Amino acid sequence: MEKRKNYQLTEHFSYNEMTRSAWAERNNVDNTPDALQLLALENLCRKLLEPLRQEFGPIRINSGFRCPLVNEGVHGVGNSKHLSGEAADIYLPDEETGRAYFRFIKQHVDFDQLLFEYNRHGGMWIHCSVCLDERENRHQCFPNYHVR
Repeated sequence: MEKRKNYQLTEHFSYNEMTRSAWAERNNVDNTPDALQLLALENLCRKLLEPLRQEFGPIRINSGFRCPLVNEGVHGVGNSKHLSGEAADIYLPDEETGRAYFRFIKQHVDFDQLLFEYNRHGGMWIHCSVCLDERENRHQCFPNYHVR
């Protein structure tokens, strides 16, 4: 698989960061977005990720764009916004940071989905999406915080 040259989608988010997939690399799958998916990724970075970064400093993206093979390989849902380039999963170092990110996005961003998620191994992330056509944003919001 040929590596595409890295470039910035927005001031703080790169093409490689938003399309990188360890699963794709391990399985030699080309995870290259088409022109519309790339436009959606730029929109997501500009409208959601840049404001979050400006408020909190550097953030780490676990997953951005996924082609159908990658999405299937990582057990993503069939209608995932990752497939269209409209979603990202943001790494959370701890629950307090996650709650702060979640509140900020909910209060300051016109989003489609905002989900606080975690796995049984203790990993936490925020799944967030922004539709390319902002009229399609559903404002679905599910905190799903750990029960203490």
